[in-house]
Amino acid sequence: MNKFRHLPAITLLMLLSSTAFAADSQWPTYSGNSGGQQYSDLDQINADNVGQLEIAWQYRTGELVRRSDFQNATARTQVNPILLPEAAGGHLMTCTPFNRIIALDPMNGTERWVYDPAIRIGGYGSEADPEGLESPPFVNCRGVAYWKDESLDESAACRHRILTATNDLRLIAIDARSGKPCKDFGRDGSVNIEPDVLNATPPAAIGEVRFANPPSIINDIAIIGSSVRDNHRYNAPSGVIRAFDLRTGAPRWSFDPVPRDLADPMHDEWLDNSAGHTGGANAWGPISVDEQRDLVFLPTSGPSPDFYGGTRPGDNRYADSIVALRGSTGKVVWHFQTIHHDVWDYDNAAQPTFIDLEKEGEPFPAVIQATKTGMLYIFHRETGEPFFPIEERPVPQDGVPGEHLSPTQPFPVRPPPLVPHDFGPDDFWGITFFDKAQCKKKYAGARFGPIFTPPSIEGTIIVPATAGGINWGGVAVEPKGKILIAKTMRMAHFAQLIPLDKLNEVSASSAENMMGAPAALIGTPYALKQGPFVSPMFTPCITPPWSALVAVDLTAGEILWRSTLGTLDKLVPVPLPLKWGTASLGGPIITAGGLVFIGATQDERIRAFDIVSGEELWAFELPTGAFAMPMTYAIDGRQFIVIASGGHPFIYPFPGDYVTAFALPTNN
Repeated sequence: MNKFRHLPAITLLMLLSSTAFAADSQWPTYSGNSGGQQYSDLDQINADNVGQLEIAWQYRTGELVRRSDFQNATARTQVNPILLPEAAGGHLMTCTPFNRIIALDPMNGTERWVYDPAIRIGGYGSEADPEGLESPPFVNCRGVAYWKDESLDESAACRHRILTATNDLRLIAIDARSGKPCKDFGRDGSVNIEPDVLNATPPAAIGEVRFANPPSIINDIAIIGSSVRDNHRYNAPSGVIRAFDLRTGAPRWSFDPVPRDLADPMHDEWLDNSAGHTGGANAWGPISVDEQRDLVFLPTSGPSPDFYGGTRPGDNRYADSIVALRGSTGKVVWHFQTIHHDVWDYDNAAQPTFIDLEKEGEPFPAVIQATKTGMLYIFHRETGEPFFPIEERPVPQDGVPGEHLSPTQPFPVRPPPLVPHDFGPDDFWGITFFDKAQCKKKYAGARFGPIFTPPSIEGTIIVPATAGGINWGGVAVEPKGKILIAKTMRMAHFAQLIPLDKLNEVSASSAENMMGAPAALIGTPYALKQGPFVSPMFTPCITPPWSALVAVDLTAGEILWRSTLGTLDKLVPVPLPLKWGTASLGGPIITAGGLVFIGATQDERIRAFDIVSGEELWAFELPTGAFAMPMTYAIDGRQFIVIASGGHPFIYPFPGDYVTAFALPTNN
């Protein structure tokens, strides 16, 4: 039941306009605040007038002409801009996938200054191609961070700082007002972290580790997670999280989610001393901080390699977990593992999200970890106590020879999963009878069943897909009504482990399978063949909708509504407006005007939904796909909605370099 359905309009407006903690109207940090709420208390744009939104301004970064076609085609546009306070210049700050930082006038989108760190652009290094010039660079910049140095006078240079972490492993500080480097930070404004990354345990090759997220800032410390190359070798690069002094750039602490220290209480959860050689478990999703409690919340990913865990027996604790660290020291305060011994690539990619709840009449400062499985885990920020019970339930076994599966996995009792958790023989689907028959034929020998059915030699249909569920776009929460909005994908994935001595017997045509040839998981007895669960016609073999928005009542742990996200009119030869959803990446935001804004779809639109009913109220066709989170702010009494649109190498092959702002007509 929709808990808002019978509220008078004025009551609803008051409910949505007041907040449990102070929301910032101006979006000063990635996702709106340091707790990942993806919420704004602005309400000028509302359900009554959202249909009048028009383009207020549009800016192009120029990357399409600055870079090669190959570089643009493999870049990811996922930036969430921020707005600086007037004392810091009042700029709207954005970055390109290539780490160029751009300050814009938030009223009209005029460029004020640009800082170009001139990053080294390359892909994964190898002996034949050490700079990775022949492999995809997959560059990304999700945003920049802002920090004010209270120890400096207001007129001092670099009192107001912009921090960015680059694809080529530097941490850079520049003056927010001028765009000039802060000379007292590192060496002339830059700290080179690459040597530490390349020489970590396990070490990395050039290009195997990148920084994509803005630094997370707690007091005078900047914290950086990383993206680590996966599906490649058993000893992937280290996923160490690093903290630096915001004034000098000096290292403050580090935390390795793979507990190599024998004294760490979780070391014994890695049997046969496998923590000594395993990599990954990095935090590649955004990191949240609670300054008041001196807590840092990491969403950690899977250990290496994905899909086979025989080289890392045990539960692999700290990996696939939410980990709370003390911000000042980097020491573990509490942790909870959402996936034991991950062989499904079910990383925790979403930013941990804060909201204040109540339990048994007492305040419950909560943190939510949304997951690729579509399950929501809700904990007390200080203690790790679950808000709803979490049960260990038996899951399918019979992995490949050499595997060490966990017999159980943790399931929250509430809320229910936001995406389907199983696949049966009657669930094959196709647009036509022929297409459905081709799906059945293509996957006739595959294994399938409930969630956590393990990868297999015959191949396994994995539900939900390895992309989620809920991915890095995270969830948005309305803090007064305790409503959560999640963008979910409702697709499946195919993964097959092929014994190396049988590799030559396996034929793989990328044109037929959209998977390419199997690739050896170096250091294991297997090669991996994987890809989307689609027919030879490249349409999903699973029933639509393939993407949806889902609203959840956090207090009751109940789903309020679902709304399909995306149409197929851009994806089929005949532009039919089939509302079946599309593959999607990105996240929603909520405003106090009772609206949910989101891009994320392959049909190139930004949309607004009613938070009460889930009804789609407005859609606008952008110049190219928008796989980034929107943001909002107000200047001189006018509210703007801003979103970046570009390409995404995995689901959308048409790059772009646009930042578009929407507002109500000025005579409104």
